[in-house]
Amino acid sequence: MSTLAMDGAGFRSAHPLSRLFLGLFGAERLFAATALVLLLMIPPTLLAMAFDGRTLLGENLWIKPLKFEISLTVYFLTLAFFARWLPAGMTETRWYRLFAGGVVLSTALEMVWIGAAAAHGVPSHFNQDISVMAAIYPLMGVLATYLTSSSLIYGLAIRRAGGLGLDPACRFSVIWGLILTFALTVPVAGGMAAGFPGHAVGAGDLRVPHFLATHAMHFLPAAGYAAGRLLPARLALPAVRLFTLGFVLFVAYSFVEAAMGHAFLGLLF
Repeated sequence: MSTLAMDGAGFRSAHPLSRLFLGLFGAERLFAATALVLLLMIPPTLLAMAFDGRTLLGENLWIKPLKFEISLTVYFLTLAFFARWLPAGMTETRWYRLFAGGVVLSTALEMVWIGAAAAHGVPSHFNQDISVMAAIYPLMGVLATYLTSSSLIYGLAIRRAGGLGLDPACRFSVIWGLILTFALTVPVAGGMAAGFPGHAVGAGDLRVPHFLATHAMHFLPAAGYAAGRLLPARLALPAVRLFTLGFVLFVAYSFVEAAMGHAFLGLLF
């Protein structure tokens, strides 16, 4: 068949990866397309790394753009996947289209900023030595917060949408994974930007709590899925709630630990 309809026999018989790809575009076309563009940016960045041997702080200049391309690809693919549980018709409303367009624009500006810094051989983050970069940095922080707010909007919207066929443990984990991605990432990233001149504080690395916070949307749903499959129904939801509390405390612990200059888990072992 030349085309695959979402509900047609061609779609059902397609390769599982093709079904996933088409399902993502069916649920949230803009975010799925953004993820595809970011994914296509990875090979040129790898080529830049191969042909441009300049380094900054011991790393190839193109490592940071590559990390952002990978992480944002995963972020937008995750949102596109969870969009299937948004309230019916939400993605077609005017306010949502304006909001989502702003998220994509914020992402584009972030990637231009990071890529331009790499091309010029200067840091994009925590750069107080170049006045232009220092002036742009707060604006990029605002854009990053707006970008991350899409996870908050999704979590609240899915909560309002009702059960949608999800078991209670899985529904709880999806909602709070999305909400906490925003609620944990913003203070961690804000603390990094305002309180420290970079991610390294002695032996501590603030990228650890930042990584954990930004992936709450993956850790919690994975725990919810596992609990729903492995535990009795009466225990699954309490177990996910306990895991969520532990996760929040662990992110807070890892931030305090890094801010005190200790290596990851250094206060425990």
